[in-house]
Amino acid sequence: MFTPQINMKRLPILVAGAMLFIVIATSFITSFEHKYRLSSSMMHKWLTDFSGEALVYFIGWENRYFTQELPKESKPPALSSVLLELATSIKPGDIRSLLGNELPGFALYDSTIIVAGKGTDYTNIGYESPPPMELLLSGEDAEVQDIERLEDPDSSDSDNPPNQTTDGKTVAYIYHSHSWESFLPHLKGVTNPDHAIHSKVNITMVGKKLGEDLEAHGIGTSVDMTNMTELLRKNNTDYRKSYPMSRTLVQSAMASNHNLQLIFDLHRDSSRRKTTTATIDGKSYARVLFVIGTANPHFEKNQEMAKEIDQILSKKFPGLSRGVIGKNKTKGNGVYNQDLSDHSLLIEFGGVDNNMDELYRSADAVADAVAQYYWNKKNVKAE
Repeated sequence: MFTPQINMKRLPILVAGAMLFIVIATSFITSFEHKYRLSSSMMHKWLTDFSGEALVYFIGWENRYFTQELPKESKPPALSSVLLELATSIKPGDIRSLLGNELPGFALYDSTIIVAGKGTDYTNIGYESPPPMELLLSGEDAEVQDIERLEDPDSSDSDNPPNQTTDGKTVAYIYHSHSWESFLPHLKGVTNPDHAIHSKVNITMVGKKLGEDLEAHGIGTSVDMTNMTELLRKNNTDYRKSYPMSRTLVQSAMASNHNLQLIFDLHRDSSRRKTTTATIDGKSYARVLFVIGTANPHFEKNQEMAKEIDQILSKKFPGLSRGVIGKNKTKGNGVYNQDLSDHSLLIEFGGVDNNMDELYRSADAVADAVAQYYWNKKNVKAE
């Protein structure tokens, strides 16, 4: 019987080499940030980064039946492009994927434009500029101005009873994950956009107005006015925890009311006036932007709702909507609590330079579009 001979002189070298290999391999694997490790979430990211058409072609390699449903003009993706994207996250033809991780601030524009509103492109897409934490948690408010004489141009319409109602049921819920977001025209002496915060004169006023407008359209609405800054302060945390905090508000509302069908998280964009303002029929409006978190299971249904409301809004108020964008987890929250409902949207109302007159007009317009969307769906289901 043959017995392999081991060179005893080489044995320590082999053992040392094996141990070194194990140490290096372990260090290499564990040195990655968690989000870059090979995991089910990473596989999910790889799959969701590709278009549905590319995935159909991939499946079609095994079963050609699936590719029969694709448009005649569509072409399968090049294998080299697919491998390049998997290995480097660089998408051929998309310069943002090449420069996004290299240029500071460039990644802000790595969102997906689902529907482009008038003038919307990747140079003026919505972005968020968080306030200094020490200022946010200080509890100090700037002096306010130009608030008492707020104009409500469509208030006379509220005297007319709606043709349809939800029969006393509250079906819409409005909340504000960043309730501190305010507007420079109403903050005396404040000029820095990052300092546009206030505990009372803020986006919650727009939410309250939108709720009143929806009620005027017969849609029972609840508006949460929680001071998120105070909630963060009590929990000794910062603005990055605002979405988990507001999530508890939504969960509580849904648990206590099973009739909720529409959920809106209202925000104020950090973009400047040129981007966030439109003139319609001689009146100035704060433009709105619909944001969808692409990393949630209800992405497609929430996107469908946003597109339909955007379409209605664009027909009635041309130029008011900046469109619909999608954000994933690598460039934003990615979920925005929209996994809790398949009829949930984040809506950006105006920017730091808009005033309440403009914001209130936009609230009227959005309520009109949401009401048309809701009653159309309701009547179709009834039929």
